[in-house]
Amino acid sequence: MSGNQTNKDTSTKTRRGIIDLLKQQGGMDVNALSSEFFLSGMAIRQHLNALKEEGLVTYEEEARPMGRPAKLWRLTPEANRYFPSGYSELSVSLINSMREAFGNEGLDKLLAVRNKNMLDQYLLHLSDASDLRGKMEKLADIRTNEGYMAEVKDQGDGSLLFIEKHCPICEAAATCAGLCKNELNLFQTVLGNSVLVERVEHILVGGRNCVYRVSERIN
Repeated sequence: MSGNQTNKDTSTKTRRGIIDLLKQQGGMDVNALSSEFFLSGMAIRQHLNALKEEGLVTYEEEARPMGRPAKLWRLTPEANRYFPSGYSELSVSLINSMREAFGNEGLDKLLAVRNKNMLDQYLLHLSDASDLRGKMEKLADIRTNEGYMAEVKDQGDGSLLFIEKHCPICEAAATCAGLCKNELNLFQTVLGNSVLVERVEHILVGGRNCVYRVSERIN
């Protein structure tokens, strides 16, 4: 393999790594990226500029206490093609066809069947979890395997955040609002009536992630 080909492969791998990291972490500056990839700031800027030319990243300036504002680099919607899409075009087409064939009422019945099947699978997977945190960690495992890049974070006030950094059914959900509604109901049912599940950030309405706050109900 030639030196040029090796350099090209290395650049491609690094740029994909940057895309993956920005998906996970959100906005990052050059210094943070440099420390993650053990590369100079100049090398990282070259990769970011190449990704920007492809329309995959953009930046916004953030004021800092001292010195010039820092550029925080983020992914654009175009970068979603690098992550699981859940066969979005086929899903949208099927939803439209089902709505045409069965009407909205029929589509709701089909979604109810889908939700029941998912509920059964999730409850089985969570059956040996002994507490709420354990249930949420197992739920995050399921959702990550389904392409949602999910994680659980403590809030310090007794509540937990359930964060999904990618939505593989985003286009389908935009076509059929029932998918998102059923998702919230699904989480509530799986985690039980002793907790309250609230959606506090939503990709479909401009959020970077879908985020749910889970807290113990106060009697």
